[in-house]
Amino acid sequence: MNSYPKYYIVEASALPEIFLKVTEAKRMLATGEVDTVNEACKIIDISRSAFYKYRDAVQPFRNMNNSRIITFQFLLRDEPGALSNILAALAQHNTNLMTINSITPSNGCAVVTIAAETSQTSVSLDEMLRTFQMTPGVIKVEVLAG
Repeated sequence: MNSYPKYYIVEASALPEIFLKVTEAKRMLATGEVDTVNEACKIIDISRSAFYKYRDAVQPFRNMNNSRIITFQFLLRDEPGALSNILAALAQHNTNLMTINSITPSNGCAVVTIAAETSQTSVSLDEMLRTFQMTPGVIKVEVLAG
């Protein structure tokens, strides 16, 4: 008999309440809202044994069809506030920052790669790129992936 786990995608309203409570407790722990499993379980009103029984079996589903992750590469002037200006522009367009990578600046320039989740933005990619290009400190911006 095959011992590999089987997975199903089930709409949340069809799940037993305990599964939803366990995922909420896991979210609270992951975000730092609570420090301990015991604290999360008290707030959510479940037993610790139920939490431990289901914690590895229940995961929220992230619909990748509604998600769009774009990787941008910026060439920035090596000056204070350049990266902060980019982050403010990302926030202005309601994007969710996923990762930031940079190399040590040389010749007055820094290369920064940023992956951002853009499913909630209301502007086009072209408009976003225009905003970035006009952002103080940006020399060049391009899309690497997405």
